[in-house]
Parts: sequence; C-alpha cells; structure tokens
Amino acid sequence: MKPVLALMLCAGLGTANAAMPAAAQQPLNPVAISMFGLFVAFTLGITWWAAGKTRTASDFYTAGGGISGNMNGLAIAGDYMSAATLLGMSSLIFAKGYDGFVYLISGFIGWPIIMFLMAERLRNLGRFTFADIASFRLDQNSVRTFAAFGSLTVVCFYLVVQMVGAGQLIQLLFGLEYHWAVVIVGVLMMVYVIFGGMVATTWVQIIKAALLLGGGAMLMALAMSRFGFSLDRLFTQAVAAHKDGIRIMGPGSMLADPVSAFSLGLGLMFGTAGMPHILMRFFTVPDAQAARKSVFVATGLIGLFFLIIATLGVASIVVVGQDPQFFVGGQLGGKLIGGSNMPVMHLAKALGGDVFFGFLSAVAFATILAVVSGLVLAGASSVSHDLYARVICKGNASIRSEVLVSRGAAVVLGLIAIVLGIAFKDQNVAFLVSLTFGVAASVNFPILILSMYWKGLTTRGALAGGLVGLVSSVSLVVLSPAVWVKVFGNPTAPFPYDHPALFSMSAAFLVTCLVSVLDRSARARAEQRAYSGQFIRAHTGIGADSASIH
Repeated sequence: MKPVLALMLCAGLGTANAAMPAAAQQPLNPVAISMFGLFVAFTLGITWWAAGKTRTASDFYTAGGGISGNMNGLAIAGDYMSAATLLGMSSLIFAKGYDGFVYLISGFIGWPIIMFLMAERLRNLGRFTFADIASFRLDQNSVRTFAAFGSLTVVCFYLVVQMVGAGQLIQLLFGLEYHWAVVIVGVLMMVYVIFGGMVATTWVQIIKAALLLGGGAMLMALAMSRFGFSLDRLFTQAVAAHKDGIRIMGPGSMLADPVSAFSLGLGLMFGTAGMPHILMRFFTVPDAQAARKSVFVATGLIGLFFLIIATLGVASIVVVGQDPQFFVGGQLGGKLIGGSNMPVMHLAKALGGDVFFGFLSAVAFATILAVVSGLVLAGASSVSHDLYARVICKGNASIRSEVLVSRGAAVVLGLIAIVLGIAFKDQNVAFLVSLTFGVAASVNFPILILSMYWKGLTTRGALAGGLVGLVSSVSLVVLSPAVWVKVFGNPTAPFPYDHPALFSMSAAFLVTCLVSVLDRSARARAEQRAYSGQFIRAHTGIGADSASIH
C-alpha cells in the first residue's frame, strides 16, 4: 500500500475529517460517478471471466503462475501506486517543496533490494505465500503459524488505512456518505477476490495502473504546456509563488532529527520487502527470470509515476496556489476546498475542467479497490493455505476445501475491514501506516531474508526474533509522540521518535541471530544442514513446491 505516501494522505484526512465544514467539501460530481460506474462494470466483467478460469488452488492464489513478467510488473506497480501516493505526496510537495520529493524517493528505495536480493529466490522457494519460504527448512507448524499471523497483522492494519482513506476520498470527491463509500469498497473487493481470485485481482491492478499512469501523464503534459515545457520556468515561478520562496528548493523543516529520518527510511525500504500482498505477486509468474523482469518493469513504472507526482506538486504551487477559487472563502493561503490533500485534484479541474476532474476522481477511487483486493487475497491466503491446509490439516486438505476456506476468509476480512473502516471514521489513523510498515520491516523481513541467506537460522531463533520484532514495533509506535501525545493526549512520550524501525528491526535481527547461534538442538543442526538443499532450489527452482523437512 504505500508507506509514507499513505501516511501523508491519512494524516491530512484523519485530523481534518471530523471538523470539515460543509463549504469545504466538493459538490456531487456526476461525471466522476459515471466514470467510476463504468470502471466497476468493466472490472466486474473481468471478474466473471476470471471466475471461469479459477478452478484450482494455484489458479486462486497465484493465477496458475501464468502471468508474464511484463504484465506482472504492471500489476506490482498497480499494487504499489495508490490514491494516497497521488494525492498525499503531491500535496506534500505543494506544501514543502523539496522535502516532499525526499519523502517520495525514500518510498522508492526498497525496490532494488527486492530486485537484486529477493525476486529470484522468492519465486523458486515459494508457492503461494511468503510463509512457504519462511517455513521451508524450519518447523512447519510453529513458523508457518507465526508467519501467517504476522501477515494478517500487516494486512489488517493496512486495510483499515485503505478503508478510511476510501471513505474520506469519496466523501470529499463524490459527495457520497462516508459509510456508503466504505461499504461499496468492501463489497466490491469481496466480489473480486471471492469469485475471481488472483486472476481478477491481477487484471484490476493492471487496469488501475494504466489508468493512473495515463491520467497522471496527461495532467503533467497539460501542466507543462502552461510553462512552455520548461522545468526552469516551472521552478522559477513556483519559487516566486510559494510563501517560503527559495527555501522550497532545499531540505528544511521535516524530520530534522537524523534518528527519525534514518528510522523512517529503514521502515520504508525494508517494510516494502515484507508486505505480504507485494511478495505474493512473485508467485504468479512461471519462473525466476520472469520474477526479475517483474521487478524491473515495476521499478521503472513506479519511478516514472513518482517523477510525474513531483512535477504535478510543483505545478500546483503555481496554478492552484494562486487561484482563489480553490480556497475556502476565496482567501489565498487559507484552507483548500476539500482539504489539504486536494491540490492535484484542483490542478486537474483548472487544466482539464470537470471532465478531467471526474476522470481523475474515478481513478483515485479505483486505485483503492485494487489495493484492498490484493490485501484481502493475501490475508485470505494466509488463513486458508498456511493455517488451514498446512497447520490444521497437515497438508491433507482437498483443493476444494482450501479454496472454500479462502473465500470464506475473504468475506470475514471484508466485513472486518468495513466495520473497522466505519468505526475509525473520526480517528487520526496516520500512525497505522507507520505501524504497518514498521511491523512488516520488523517481523516479516528479518525472517524472510535470513531464511533465504543465512545457514544458521533455526526455528527457535526465527520465532524469538519475530516475536521481539512484533512486540517492539507495536509498543514503540504506541509509546511514540504520534500516538502517546497526539492521540492519547499525554504531555510527553516515553519513546521520543515516531518511527520505530531502526530499533525494532535491529532488535529482531539481533535476537534471531543470537538465539539461533545458541541453539544446539538436534533439530537446529538438521535445519542448518537443510540450507544447502534450499540454496540449490533457490538458484535452480528444483523442488520449489516440496514440503518442509519436518
């Protein structure tokens, strides 16, 4: 979903939604609703088509491994690019200039890690979920159970963020009631996952990525035409228009504390490599070469999209920032109509009128549908494949029962997401994004990377380190100023930093390695001997669907 990008969006929405005056909301937009209706009808048709191709567990979880590298790369980009990215980061650049661009780049750094260190081994060692890899040479029941609950924790937290973001976006952009927007998203994502599985989810993500990239590129072209396609002219006018002047061209007020900046960067980099719905996409391609190609394509598309966002944010400073029609009461420098995350939407209206504004609004909503569909599928797979089929049934579950459990889990997760989305309507949920990526970086990533690269990893070490990562990441976020002071209202925070990854991830790695080294049991020796076989499978793909040594 996406790291600090979603954090920026949810921070703005979470703090402002309860007190948003009626005058600051967008009126009902028939064009946007019509375009959204067309998108929904088209994707439901894809779901109907995909349902006929979803017959086995492999079809449901990974589209039978038949997605090409190019198409999977586009789907991964669709999973990563979001409405939060488009709205949140463009608004951050609109407000802070260069600082916003630094945030944007920090969310991009994790992709080379996935590409060069993980893509090939993910494909060769995994089958349906990342728990397949974590438990490959370790104790099947305990490690798979912990990995499944770690995935579900990340999925549930990120689902809450997406559902609240969906409700607020549609409330602001479409004029619909908040709870109806949440229900619509929840029902649609359940339909995509239950009937279409990974095939439908993949094509929804591909369509959404194409729409978002195409819409962003068209808006950027319209914006640059205002400046004669000259970046020098664009930035010169932006500096002249912004209240901070030349200071927007350099680093400034955000994350002045180097510890917070470094901790945030670690969470964004390694949290991306531990997100279950991203990792699951590497099992949809036929081989390791296609997995590498997927990341290469996704990296290029995401990088292009981030450059588009940066340009739109700077253009908004000039076009939107100097037009009183986009401010409440017509007062330049005051509150933006629709909230602080709306500069790019106002830019669309200023340059393309109501039609382009409607199109971009519909695309923004469509991005959330794609993201939550991928999240629900990842969570449902953890329940059915890891807990039910492998732990409870010891690998003896029938394909029919496993898929049935997965569909039931999708319904339950969808209902939970709807209830929590409505319950958190008036809450500041920005800290949930930090928590999500902090947990992913502290729980999923250490176990995953060590299981692939370190011979000495043992079951006891993985469980101890994973538990320390989970407890420490959640605890430090709760004790941070973002929650302890801003949410709970306490005068000071026991933990002085908002971002825990530097501490929780380090603790997870340290405890995992220490406990593994000290583990002298017979099982530990067997697990360490099994690494040589795992190493061969990681490079050749031989035996990738085999069971654990236990």
